[in-house]
Amino acid sequence: RMAFPPQPENTYLCQIYNLTLLCTEDYVVEPQSVQFLVQHGFDFNKQYSRGIPYHKGNDKGNENQSLSVRTFFLELIRAKKPLVLHNGLIDLVFLYQCFYAHLPDNLGTFTADLSEMFPAGIYDTKYASEFETRFVASYLEYAYKKCKRENCKLKDSSGQHLTIEFCNYPANMSCYIDYRHCSLDEESHSMREGKKVSICEKFSAYGWCPKGLTCPQSHNIDLIIDEDDKLWEEKRKKRKHKWKRRKNTEEATKTLEQESSRKEMEVAQNGEEGPPRKQSCYEPAAASELAEITPSTEGRPLENSTDMEAEVSLDTTCAAAKERESHGPPSQAGTHRAGFDAFMTGYIMAYVWMLKKGTNTDAGTEPWLPDCHNKLYLSGKSVPLQIVKSLFSRSSKAHSQKMKLAWASG
Repeated sequence: RMAFPPQPENTYLCQIYNLTLLCTEDYVVEPQSVQFLVQHGFDFNKQYSRGIPYHKGNDKGNENQSLSVRTFFLELIRAKKPLVLHNGLIDLVFLYQCFYAHLPDNLGTFTADLSEMFPAGIYDTKYASEFETRFVASYLEYAYKKCKRENCKLKDSSGQHLTIEFCNYPANMSCYIDYRHCSLDEESHSMREGKKVSICEKFSAYGWCPKGLTCPQSHNIDLIIDEDDKLWEEKRKKRKHKWKRRKNTEEATKTLEQESSRKEMEVAQNGEEGPPRKQSCYEPAAASELAEITPSTEGRPLENSTDMEAEVSLDTTCAAAKERESHGPPSQAGTHRAGFDAFMTGYIMAYVWMLKKGTNTDAGTEPWLPDCHNKLYLSGKSVPLQIVKSLFSRSSKAHSQKMKLAWASG
């Protein structure tokens, strides 16, 4: 879906690709899922009329010689690049089953296969958002916008920061281009300044609300982050006040760290008894943590625009943000779709990597983030799923055949 080729220090040229696929076998759809996709701009007419066909399970004949999604997926494996996902366990199951081979019978075989398919590593930005940056919430749009805000603070303080650039494409490509807004609009600004906006607590915690568009409370991520930042600042001041009243500073700090560590292991559950709880290990990345000044870059960096993010979601290509003014208004649908989700996932990964490497500019060492390398977030668990081949597991037969095919024809 997305390419993030490296540019000068912390600068990325972003290209996003949406591929509309159609399963050729019978499958079941859930009404709620279909409604969600329609609300966010998915075109089912396009899928059923022009979707790229695919089938599940093992190859049927010599498919490596055909131009298919399976051929494309095999090329991704041959590239030996890291794979970045958000809450990616189900995504990996889908990719394996639909574009690679039948799913193995047990988890150990599945993780063994994945470790060989992607030797450069698999990274889950939901895991990174919870256990590395320690955001209050870790659903995709929240984590992305939080990274975007912190990155803007770093830029304003002349610190090391990300810069995203998009490609220039001719006007005749405009029919393939779609855009998504993700910044706080003027109406939301006036609402925030004029009156108190009631935030939907379930959506605030999980990025999902059963009432959907009919919910009377706000689902605006920018307002949610504003509220979280305000609460965190109040808690920080209270902690600072308490610390001053304590005589033994070392003992107080130790107690606080133990309590924070315990709370970090608690995962918020969407229970019906009361409002959801967010994790309490939140601490925004301060601009003072990074002091290096990013070299100036050529092109049209997205960070220099009017704080408007373009999705550049296409069937075959991408485009730069400023083209939206000359090629029609942006789509009014929601932001959740493959291309924009891929962009947000890539942005989070780039930001966390920049934050963790600090002033170390040696980007050639692997893995990118040792603490997140081959670790998948597991809902309701305090430990990740490790993508490794253990001494007690074997690779599947179908996988072994696919790997021979990949390298024999590569």
